[in-house]
Amino acid sequence: MESQRDGFIYVPTGYQPDNPVPLVLMLHGAGGDAEGALRILAGLADAYGLLLLAVESRGRTWDVILGDYGPDIAVMDRALAQTFSRYAIDPSRVAIAGFSDGASYALSVGITNGDLSTHVVAFSPGFMAPAAQRGEPHIFISHGTQDPVLPIDSCSRRIVPQLQQAHYDTRYREFNGGHTVPADISREAMTWLTAQS
Repeated sequence: MESQRDGFIYVPTGYQPDNPVPLVLMLHGAGGDAEGALRILAGLADAYGLLLLAVESRGRTWDVILGDYGPDIAVMDRALAQTFSRYAIDPSRVAIAGFSDGASYALSVGITNGDLSTHVVAFSPGFMAPAAQRGEPHIFISHGTQDPVLPIDSCSRRIVPQLQQAHYDTRYREFNGGHTVPADISREAMTWLTAQS
């Protein structure tokens, strides 16, 4: 990719060019990086046959959270174009996923680009700000009931009903915990992703 900060790709063991695999674009939380975002699902990639692509925001967090869409979209577009040109991707399993600010951005970008993103996985999102609604991506959201960073009542418990009212196929999981992604939740999300028709 163009610079060292653009991101990382993890290719699952056993990948074969004649067997398209699911793609998960991973987005980090505020102050995080692509490598940290990749770690959230890295332990599951081989078992589920996932190609993981993690990119980094240009600033301390994603551009729409700081005001408007801009350079981060360009980085994602470039990274996705390179990934699609080099690997066989299952077009029915193209997910955008993230944690915290990355989850908010995943919801926003995934709904805006629902003609490309078939699935959105949001671990502890704070909000969503789609520029448009395209396609009908399937959505998975999880949130800890004791989250001190993005409190569940003002975040996911408001977001999920909005998505349901907009007729998005939404799976929602609350768990007893804080601002984190428990292993059983990430596993459930990837089972959900790979089982969707």
